[in-house]
Amino acid sequence: SSSAFMETRLEIMQDKNPDAELRHKWVAYQKISNELKLALIAAEDARFVDHEGFDWEGIRKAYEKNLKKGRIVAGGSTISQQLAKNLFLSTKRTPWRKLEEAAITVMLETVMDKRRILEIYLNVIEWGDGIYGCDAAARRYFGTPAADLSPEQAAGLAGMIPNPRRIHPELSPARFARAQKRVLWLMAQAGYIKRDLGSLGAEPPAEPAGDPDAPA
Repeated sequence: SSSAFMETRLEIMQDKNPDAELRHKWVAYQKISNELKLALIAAEDARFVDHEGFDWEGIRKAYEKNLKKGRIVAGGSTISQQLAKNLFLSTKRTPWRKLEEAAITVMLETVMDKRRILEIYLNVIEWGDGIYGCDAAARRYFGTPAADLSPEQAAGLAGMIPNPRRIHPELSPARFARAQKRVLWLMAQAGYIKRDLGSLGAEPPAEPAGDPDAPA
């Protein structure tokens, strides 16, 4: 029903407004559109079904990208790693946090199957200030339950995840549109949806920078 990250954000919100509440509603896996599940895998963790918690190739590419840019622009975290941080760790940076994250990731992958990991992830991830879980996000931004999301809507939600308080359809429509187009491109490339890649561009739009304060 909650996570360490949700509790931290609620405390911050209530410091400004004591009556503040999170928008959050748990929905079962079968009540979440397949389009959203595929959009998240395409955008966040293409090897999700095959790895055991860590995508070493993704980590290598993220390291090379960060080295080239001279700053952190990519994280390389898998869905399992992101869930580990969201569920159990605070946003406070500590020298041993990565070790804690790794230990929790191994635990999650040991005791849960991929479907359960993805179900929990979809229900606790942040989708805007005070908005958690895919059903709350779907209703907030598109006026529809998570079960009825279209590919375009699913791509939009998946595109928000690296920085959901900045990649926002209301606060930054152009940035949101670029992120959405990037996820549609990745979904089409993976064969999850039928789209003409030519109409989406020869390459996907640049990956949006993540939120350095977010657990994802």
